[in-house]
Amino acid sequence: MTTEAGTAIGAPSISQSPRRWLGLAALSVSVLVVGFDATILNVALTTLSTELDASTSQLQWIIDAYLLVFAAMLLPAGLAGDRFGRARTLVAGLLIFGVASLVGAWSDTSTEVIAARALMGVGAAVILPATMSLIPTLFAREERTRAIGIWSAVFAAGIPLGPILGGWLLRHFWWGSVFVVNLPILIIAVIASVVFLPESRDESVPRIDFPGVILVVVGLSALAYGIIEAPTEGLAAANVIAALVAGIVLLGAFVVWQHRASSPMIDVALLRCRSFVVAIVVTTLASAVMYGVLFLVPQYLESGMGNDAFGTGVRIWPLAFGVLCAAAVTERLALRLGYAKVIAAGMAILATGCAIGAMTSVTDRYWYMAVWLAVVGLGLGLSLIPGLDVALKELSDDEAGRGSGLVMAFRQIGAALGVAVLGSVMSTQYRRHLVVEALPQDAADAAQRSFEGAAVVAQRMTALGLDGEHLLGSALHAYLRGMSHALVVCGFIAILGSLTSLIFLTRSSEADVDPVAPE
Repeated sequence: MTTEAGTAIGAPSISQSPRRWLGLAALSVSVLVVGFDATILNVALTTLSTELDASTSQLQWIIDAYLLVFAAMLLPAGLAGDRFGRARTLVAGLLIFGVASLVGAWSDTSTEVIAARALMGVGAAVILPATMSLIPTLFAREERTRAIGIWSAVFAAGIPLGPILGGWLLRHFWWGSVFVVNLPILIIAVIASVVFLPESRDESVPRIDFPGVILVVVGLSALAYGIIEAPTEGLAAANVIAALVAGIVLLGAFVVWQHRASSPMIDVALLRCRSFVVAIVVTTLASAVMYGVLFLVPQYLESGMGNDAFGTGVRIWPLAFGVLCAAAVTERLALRLGYAKVIAAGMAILATGCAIGAMTSVTDRYWYMAVWLAVVGLGLGLSLIPGLDVALKELSDDEAGRGSGLVMAFRQIGAALGVAVLGSVMSTQYRRHLVVEALPQDAADAAQRSFEGAAVVAQRMTALGLDGEHLLGSALHAYLRGMSHALVVCGFIAILGSLTSLIFLTRSSEADVDPVAPE
């Protein structure tokens, strides 16, 4: 199938053939489903809480199962594609994603949905690096930047598209439709991949580091479990302490193993470049804030402000609008001011947006939330986009594949831990401020499990002629208090990112991160 490492039979002719654009279309369709499935369930959380009686911690796991497995499997999945064939591996990833979507659509319990989402994370981790590594096979160097730009735009478009698509589906169909919608897209992607993509592989890449994979998957999962369950079980609970300690120990063992393994998952030499490390830190922190906000806000928009799922998806768009505005000016600002100042300013704007959001009250109209969501989006765009640019510009051609995979893996880890930590902050404050003393024990337990559970209990009380409005008002204030505390934490995270950029990125040689003037 291959002539030499990393090349495919027919690659020169393909790079001059119109078929290369059809191949890029196949890659773009493949990453579109990965992008919007990272956020499509955020507007379905209220529905899942009601339909599956899911608690707040279970809702966190429904989001995090996808993100954690996605993050942990990115690097080994990329190596598998290089060794066994990238086009073949891409098709395998699409099929895994399809099977997981079918399992998720017809699940009866939150545990089954969590398992389906974890399997979807495996599929996504296989799909993403395979599509990236096939672009050089399809395009000559002079067209590669344009192709990567199209690929990136489609992937990025899927993230804000997810809530709107999910909301529309939930308005017209049952909750399983947010999984079923993947199937026609995946079928098109599989057919297009088989027809238009050449096979390529690089048998010189290192073998898959299975001990490293096990250590990072189990370590991240244990750490996330401890963080997510702490509000419910208590920080002093034996299972929480055991999970947190196990997670820290296993991740520490993973770091040690990477220095000793003959074929490590992470090229430790990449971490000796200060600009690359700072870029990873900043983009990881920004991703934690972004996914934390996307976990917290939809539930308030739906249960607190009375919007349906589609209305909630539409009302999240100011955040995407802010990102798009930042994308339009980031390159010019970086050329004029330098990357460090732009990233630091972006994180400061992000902190400002979170601070404004933390002051949200139950009497505020939607326009107030739209304003601070737009500010948050602007800050995210001004920090994430140049942060990724810094990281990728520090990589040589030989390091591009593993380095970009490392950046994406840390971004997903940041996203998963952001949902875990910020969701737990919100849950702790919600349970602390919810007034349930006058309720029967079973009703109190249901109300404390989640905001949506309190709304259901309040509806039942009203139907029985009891004062359900008092419970609903208490739940609304409690959730808003929890969201405010979580946004304050987001603000501190963003300030940390701003200071990190100013102090460490400025001191590094920005000559090595010389931006290319736009054509």
